[in-house]
Amino acid sequence: MEELGATRVYVCGLGDDDANIEDDFITWKEGFWPAVCEYFGIESMGEDVSVRQYKLTEHTEINPDRLYTGEVARLHSFNNQRPPFDAKNPFLANIKVNRELYNSKERQCMHLEFDIEGSKMRYDAGDHLALYPVNNSELVKKLGKLLDADLDMAITLTNTDEESSKKHPFPCPTSYRTALTHYLDITSNPRTHVLKELAEYTKNNKEQEMLRLMASTSPEGKQLYQQWIIQDNRNIVHILEDLPSCKPEIDHVCELLPRLQCRYYSISSSPKLYPTTVHVTAVVVEYETPTKRINKGVATTWLRDMKPVDPEKKLLVPVFIRKSQFRLPTRTQTPIIMIGPGTGLAPFRGFLQERALAKEEGKPVGETILYFGCRKRSEDYLYEQELEEFAKKGAVKLHLAFSRDQAQKVYVTHKLNENAEEIWRVLGESNGHIYVCGDARSMAKDVHNIILKVVQEKGKMSEQEAIAYVKKMEAQKRYSTDVWS
Repeated sequence: MEELGATRVYVCGLGDDDANIEDDFITWKEGFWPAVCEYFGIESMGEDVSVRQYKLTEHTEINPDRLYTGEVARLHSFNNQRPPFDAKNPFLANIKVNRELYNSKERQCMHLEFDIEGSKMRYDAGDHLALYPVNNSELVKKLGKLLDADLDMAITLTNTDEESSKKHPFPCPTSYRTALTHYLDITSNPRTHVLKELAEYTKNNKEQEMLRLMASTSPEGKQLYQQWIIQDNRNIVHILEDLPSCKPEIDHVCELLPRLQCRYYSISSSPKLYPTTVHVTAVVVEYETPTKRINKGVATTWLRDMKPVDPEKKLLVPVFIRKSQFRLPTRTQTPIIMIGPGTGLAPFRGFLQERALAKEEGKPVGETILYFGCRKRSEDYLYEQELEEFAKKGAVKLHLAFSRDQAQKVYVTHKLNENAEEIWRVLGESNGHIYVCGDARSMAKDVHNIILKVVQEKGKMSEQEAIAYVKKMEAQKRYSTDVWS
C-alpha cells in the first residue's frame, strides 16, 4: 500500500510466537494508538477498560446428570458420526494397540494404533493425525477447589455482542467440569492479559502489584513475567496456589482461558500396508518444573492409561487427518535421505514400509538412507527389529547414532558430517530428496547448516550459490521438513 502511494501512519509490527507474541503486540500497540490519534486528530480515551465478553446464565433447573457429559459434550457431531470427518466433526477412533517402545524406567514412548475402519478417512505416509485430548480430572478438581466453585453447576455463557458469529465460547449449556475438562486449556502459561484480569480479584496488595507488574510492558514487568510464568512454568492452577488472595469468578476464568487445542502427531504407518488403522509414535511428556511441581503432557498422559484390555470396551478418541506436504517422491527410483532422531523417526517408518513394498513388487527403488539417533541402543532404539529387518532386506541403509553408548556423545549431525560424499552423491548428482523430522530449535538448524556446507564444498559453490541451491531444493519440494519446537 505504501508503494502505491498510501501514507504509513506507524511502523509495521512483527511478532514471534517462539518468544511471546502477545508481548510483541502490546509493546507495538502502545506506540500505535497515540500515532493514529495524532495523525487523525482524535482524542484518546486513555486506559483500556476491561469489558466482559460473555454473560453468565446458571441453569439451576437442569440436573447435571441430564447434561451431555464427557466426550459427547465436546461437539454435537459426536451423537451422529457421519463422514466427512474433520476438525469440526472428528471421528471417534478406537485404540486397538497401545504398547511401550522404550526399555527404560525413566521414560515412556507409546506405539498407538487407531482403528479408522468405516470412517472413509484416507491418509498418506507423512500426514498427521490430530486428536482432541482431555484435561487431567485431578487438575480440574484442584482448580474448582481453588475457585470455590461448584463444578457440576449447569451454565451457559452468551456473547454480549449479538452480531458476533460466535454465540458461545464452547457448546452450551454445559457444566464447569465439562468446560474445564474438554474445552479449556488449563495447563499452558497464561498470557499477560489474563494476569491483568486476575489482579482485579486479588485482595493482597503485594500479590496484586505483582500481577499488574507482570501484565505491564515495563522492562521489569517483562523480566518478571519471563521468570515467574515462563521459566518457572506456571499454569493457572499454580498461579492461584501461589497467590492465595487471588479468587476470580469461575465464569470469568472460563472466559479468559484459551480453547484446548487438538494435538498433531506424525503418522508412523503407510496406508498401503495399514489402510484401516493409523499408527502414532508418541513420547509421554512428564517433567519437574523449577518450582518442584510435576507437569504432565495433556494428550500423552491421557493416552498412556488407554490400554486395550477388554475387547468389548472401546477406548474412543476424537481424531481427524491433517494433510501434509511431507511426501515421498512420486517416482520410486528417486533416491532419498531421511533424518529423524527420536520420535522424528515416525513418518519415516511409513516411508520405509512403502519403499520396501515397492521393492517386493519388483519396482525400481532408489537409494533409501536413514539417519536415526537416540540415547542408548538398549533403551530407546525405536522399532529396532523392524529397522534391522528392512536393512537386512536391502530396503534401507542405516546410519545410527547412540549418544550415550560411549564416552564422547555422538549425534546424527556427527554422522552427517562423516558422510558428505554420500549426501552430495544423492542430492547433487542424483537429484535426490532429503527429509528432516524432529526438533526445530537445534537439530533441524544444525542439519540445514551441514547440508549448506556439503553443497558448498562438494558442489564447489560459493556461500551465496549454496544458499540459492538449497532454497531451490526447498521450492521444488526436494528438501522437506516436519519439525516442532
